[in-house]
Amino acid sequence: MTTSDTAFEQALSVGRPPNVKKLFPHSRALLVSGKAVDRAMLKKGHAMTIAANSRSNFVLRGALLAAQRANAAVILEIARSESNYCNVTMWNIARQADQAMNELGITVPVAIHADHYGIKKPGDVAEAKLEIPTLFEAGITSIAIDASHLPDEENLLANIELAPFVPSWAGYETEVGEIKGKSGLSTPEEALFLIQGLNANGIHPDWIALNNGTTHGIEASATGIQVDLTARIHEALAPYGISGAQHGTSGNSSEKLKEIAAKTATTKANVATALQMISWGVAVNDYGNAIMDAAGNFIKEPGKGLDEALWAEMAAYAGGKAIKAGDYKKLNCVFENKLLAQPRAVRERMSEAVAEFVAWLLTDVFNARDTAPLAIEALLAAGSYDLGPKAGVIEAPAAWTREQILERAKSLSKDKGPEGDFDD
Repeated sequence: MTTSDTAFEQALSVGRPPNVKKLFPHSRALLVSGKAVDRAMLKKGHAMTIAANSRSNFVLRGALLAAQRANAAVILEIARSESNYCNVTMWNIARQADQAMNELGITVPVAIHADHYGIKKPGDVAEAKLEIPTLFEAGITSIAIDASHLPDEENLLANIELAPFVPSWAGYETEVGEIKGKSGLSTPEEALFLIQGLNANGIHPDWIALNNGTTHGIEASATGIQVDLTARIHEALAPYGISGAQHGTSGNSSEKLKEIAAKTATTKANVATALQMISWGVAVNDYGNAIMDAAGNFIKEPGKGLDEALWAEMAAYAGGKAIKAGDYKKLNCVFENKLLAQPRAVRERMSEAVAEFVAWLLTDVFNARDTAPLAIEALLAAGSYDLGPKAGVIEAPAAWTREQILERAKSLSKDKGPEGDFDD
């Protein structure tokens, strides 16, 4: 399945949101709302695409190359916290994507997602009201409002308060249950409370992220993603048109990820740590986890990824700063200039390694091949960049006032497990 030149030109004309057109008036990069990517996966059925966590320009370029090869609509993202230790940030990721897409001749639809816009205390809401608009001014086309660190009622109320600052055309992700593995697993009741309360207030998220047994980072869990739990929650939310966003795919086997795509309503799968490690040339297994030696150190594969001398320097720096394996991500900003100053052949093999891995995920694991034309079809059918909500208002607004939200929340479990520390 291919996209005709005429359809691509039409999509460029009508499918790019106004912030993208304003920033990049002469661009031929098809940056789109996250809604278009979600609709493409739903149209194909039992398909999810990568939300490639672009901690470096190498990862970003590799993910784009893979998307073109797989003819897949994809998402590039960076988390709010990562903007503190990566040179790719929520304010420049769209610019980097637009440049790379024009340079590389990428013609598939790509959404730009601000992941885990974290609200950890009620006071964060006021700051978010000022900051979120600047993200869209900088080219973001999709956002995750993550107030899952708060009690259920405060999570819902924070989403209600912040939703007006997200353009109606943009992709919108919400989250229930802080991502932290097997403790404090999300329940259908908690998810329904959040989505029903939003629905009553005329807010229609495209995705919901759950604590369904996954973690962020390189650590493998004993059980990983709980597919049956995820399916039950998605089924309960079906009337509200909610797709699933799967966080923390690193640490889960390709078979588990195939099962997620086949048995749940997941359309977005975040991949972060595995892409970083692959770009560096660190050996990983099928789970996307780094393979460690007997001493607990990463195994750098000769002739792959970054330069051997630079890797030795990074490892020595990490050792001197007592930076543990799971925090190697914080080397991105420290060594960005030296990474970019490597010879072209090294830089290209870093991106190519990511491209090979992501293309495999898109085609053999996520079932996302040939979803690019489906996203374009959705945009052309609507004649607009704004695809609207997938469901209307079902809940009675009068039954979801602030006072009633607080009262309803009393019936939900308050046992969320130990506090987590997983931002990205």
